[in-house]
Amino acid sequence: MARKTKAEAAATRDSILDAAERLFAQQGVSRTTLQHIATAAGVTRGAIYWHFLDKGALFNAMFDRAKMPMDEAMQQLDTQRDVKDPLQCLRDDMMTVLRIVVEDPKARRVFEIATLKTEFIDEVDAVRARRSESITLWQDRMEGHLKQAQEKGMLRPGVATLAAAQGGWILVDGLIRNWIFEPTWFDLVELGGTVIDTYLAGMRVS
Repeated sequence: MARKTKAEAAATRDSILDAAERLFAQQGVSRTTLQHIATAAGVTRGAIYWHFLDKGALFNAMFDRAKMPMDEAMQQLDTQRDVKDPLQCLRDDMMTVLRIVVEDPKARRVFEIATLKTEFIDEVDAVRARRSESITLWQDRMEGHLKQAQEKGMLRPGVATLAAAQGGWILVDGLIRNWIFEPTWFDLVELGGTVIDTYLAGMRVS
């Protein structure tokens, strides 16, 4: 059998990762075997082992090429800067994440796998570390907006910016989790906007 070209090998690798992503989302990581992935990708288990050491390596490679909604939003948004209304910028940031979840099926599927379909055992623990890093970056960004608002006298006295940023992140994360669990319950962008506005109104000086 002729040796595969680099392009063919890359295409096979991508088809394996695509199949793994679909199956992980459908049935969870622990219930998905390499044989399931091989069958869905139309390859042998040997082909999988040629590209990946084990299921953990395959799982981590899938996340290395994917973008969580928070990562994609971070790339779309401007770097922090001095603005007239930092709380409006914070709202824009939070709404951007929600819109990406609704509009980008791949980002939504990756979030679902990482938060609802993964048992964080050693072989896939790299995803926990990556998610923790992403959350920290987002909370830092959110706190930056809140500190700007505080400096401008726009926050109510006594608002702790770190706690407020952590609460904002929990709010967004909870909205996404509940919507993914059952998308027919509510409109993520519409209800999300209302909830975010309520959260911000509770901190803003009247």
